Amino acid sequence: MSNSFLIRTEKLYKKYPMGPTVLVALDNINITINKGEFVGLVGPSGSGKTTLLNIIGSLDSPTEGSAEVLGNKIETLSHQDAAKLRNNHIGFIFQTFNLLPVYTVYENVEFPLLLQDIPPAKRIELVMQALEWVGLADRKDSKPSQLSGGQSQRVAIARAVVKKPELILADEPTANLDAKNSHNIMETMVKLNEELDTTFIFATHDEKVMKYLKRKITLNDGYVQRDENISLNNQ
Repeated sequence: MSNSFLIRTEKLYKKYPMGPTVLVALDNINITINKGEFVGLVGPSGSGKTTLLNIIGSLDSPTEGSAEVLGNKIETLSHQDAAKLRNNHIGFIFQTFNLLPVYTVYENVEFPLLLQDIPPAKRIELVMQALEWVGLADRKDSKPSQLSGGQSQRVAIARAVVKKPELILADEPTANLDAKNSHNIMETMVKLNEELDTTFIFATHDEKVMKYLKRKITLNDGYVQRDENISLNNQ
């Protein structure tokens, strides 16, 4: 990629018709995020953070303006090209884990690799490496119903990182976890950010997440209220 940035939005708007009026979910968003950053989109519910995360992840498109992600203009991508971008370059972590209950931990983590036509031997190597990163190699044959909430979220992290994407998007990843598990999850993601130089972007209003962020972009009513780098985390 010739550009130095990983993500850039310019005059980005997302609007939803609501009868005779229009709801402006994102209002003139202009941000740049570089490789290896550990960024939070923070703010209360309804501030636009999940909407922005979905556009960055090519799950949605802007109404106006531009969102460039890994050299791709999101607003110009076909559904097929958007899916290809997600499958090859972006990992997703959700608050509800989204694990497939009938499959083992190993099979859940392997699933993204099946979409990339990776040979079986290489899949084994990548899955086990991802499970070792999150400390769950010994639970590879377990079903999701046999795991705790913290373990389930670590499986979700392994599934997101198994293909070694440039970008991981996490939407309220600690919302269903207690304080101890939340801190363990965030420590795992900090480690992966440092070891793999993977860019992490969180949508969150959870204080347990915010203390780990290296940059906070605060949204309020759809616009960027504040954008600050954090040099020291009070951990």
